Amino acid sequence: MTDLNNDTKQELLRAAEALADAARKAVLPFFRADNLIADNKLSEGFDPVTEGDRAAERAMREVLAQLRPQDAILGEEFGQTAGESGLTWVLDPIDGTRAFLSGTPTWGVLIAVGDDDGPQLGIIDQPYIGERFVGGFGVARVDGPHGSRPLKTRMPRELSDAILFTTFPEVGTKQEGQAFHRLSEHVKLTRYGLDCYAYGLVASGHIDLVVEAGLQSYDIQGPMAVIEAAGGVVTNWEGGPVHQGGRVIAAANAEIHAAALEILSRT
Repeated sequence: MTDLNNDTKQELLRAAEALADAARKAVLPFFRADNLIADNKLSEGFDPVTEGDRAAERAMREVLAQLRPQDAILGEEFGQTAGESGLTWVLDPIDGTRAFLSGTPTWGVLIAVGDDDGPQLGIIDQPYIGERFVGGFGVARVDGPHGSRPLKTRMPRELSDAILFTTFPEVGTKQEGQAFHRLSEHVKLTRYGLDCYAYGLVASGHIDLVVEAGLQSYDIQGPMAVIEAAGGVVTNWEGGPVHQGGRVIAAANAEIHAAALEILSRT
């Protein structure tokens, strides 16, 4: 993990907030717009992208060109830009484009910065409701309609009392879906469809688990940093590193993580 001094950490925090502000301004005119058009990235299936996605990432890249031109960038829509600092900004301009198209305010802008070992700072930003989860460099905070307050994940509880989220009911492959639904049989409540917003609910202490499969690095690095800063645990289904994507389990604490992992790791 790159060793950063306090001045650099503060500079990165300011830059991350500036990126989130720029993305909000760029993306909101497209949300619930009458003439919004979605292109499909896939020849089979449906993986939508809108001009809102592109506008938000362009806005964030413009801010980085001004504030942190020495850093690399990995963005979902415009790929990789080389840097020389050893730090990379990982950007998902709209995580949850299907929700965005549907008019539901559960999509978000994801921002992370870190190195090859993983993210050190992350943001989950929901522009429409004005809620922003920030985690890293000693900060774990949510700003929103109720003001600013610290982030702290839930205390340990029995798996039978846990609340579990995922985005898609099928989760991933047939085998991965079967593993998820085995886990679902052991929890109190399972809910679907919140995309990145569910990770914010883990960080803010409202739910216990998010389990997903087939994620990319830009899907998980921002949420990962936020949840870890709030006291949670984020790994793959074998308990290893997951900052490059794949099968993800995000847990409120080590105890609930271990209980869920014991079921998922049978896959």
